[in-house]
Amino acid sequence: MSDQPPGAVAGPDGRLRCPWGLSAPEYLAYHDQEWGRPVRGDTVIFERLCLEGFQSGLSWLTILRKRENFRAAFAGFDPPAVAAFGDDDVARLMADAGIVRNRAKINAVITNARAALEVPGGLSALVWRYAGEAGEAPKTMADLLASTPASKALSAELRRHGFAFTGPVTAYATMQACGIVNDHLADCFYRDP
Repeated sequence: MSDQPPGAVAGPDGRLRCPWGLSAPEYLAYHDQEWGRPVRGDTVIFERLCLEGFQSGLSWLTILRKRENFRAAFAGFDPPAVAAFGDDDVARLMADAGIVRNRAKINAVITNARAALEVPGGLSALVWRYAGEAGEAPKTMADLLASTPASKALSAELRRHGFAFTGPVTAYATMQACGIVNDHLADCFYRDP
């Protein structure tokens, strides 16, 4: 993102957007229709947490382009279904060229599904407990944070519940993706939907 303009820029329709949202059609749709919009429910939160874990070390665009393959491979990210995965499923996933074939990340999704089923009140409620008061809107890309005290606390709580691949950066990216925080730039059209 370092070569992009620092503040919001006009998109093809003239509306100002976060600059990363204009770099590929998939980003434009994700920015305009999903990122930063509040979602609730264990399955949808679980999906975003898993996808953010898969993204670690990769381009988010890679994950977006494989998203439907991930959904098919991981039973729509239904925690009970994924929690039942065994060795044959891991072998199937490792052979699936449509997803990121990283054994540690695949095993983390299964581990996390099992952990999610044990969270009192559900995963969505746990994650949303870390929503705080809205801070000042970032003005430039340089103002965006990789993690926050809330994401560090969420990461620690997830680990206490047995989750894997959910460090503070992944936790914060999940918070952004689920609309728990709104990190659209101050001049972005979505800032105040």
